[in-house]
Amino acid sequence: MQSLHPRIDLDVTAPGAERALGTLDDYVSRLGLDPLLVELVRMRVSQVNGCHVRLDMHSRAARARGETEQRRYVLDAWREAPYYTERERAALAWAEAVTLVADGHVPDEVYDEVRQHFDEAEVAALTLATVAINSWTRVAISLRMLPVREPAVAA
Repeated sequence: MQSLHPRIDLDVTAPGAERALGTLDDYVSRLGLDPLLVELVRMRVSQVNGCHVRLDMHSRAARARGETEQRRYVLDAWREAPYYTERERAALAWAEAVTLVADGHVPDEVYDEVRQHFDEAEVAALTLATVAINSWTRVAISLRMLPVREPAVAA
């Protein structure tokens, strides 16, 4: 089993790196996509990459935006679960293909499907949202970042 201790404190070692990555997130947030859809994409990419830090963060963010427990719990099986719209399915398929680009690039059929539900500007926004969360997950995984702990609830 690998160590659960962080390797590097990014804030100390590369001051401003997280701010730089956050700039892309800020840009994506201004492109007009539904913020809840963006959180689903972030969660799914975090699952695909095996990033517990970002999955924890974006699962909580989705909950705060009103996402249901049921949809959050079964996101890993979105293809089989009846809880997602066709538009959401197209976005999730696109995000997976972009994330797994080394497995055969992004197939035309995935592009054709996403274009049935999103215009060119929205596909660009989905792509940038996917690129951003992939960057975050790769930093978190390689440096073994730890999730932020929720404050204890007073009894």
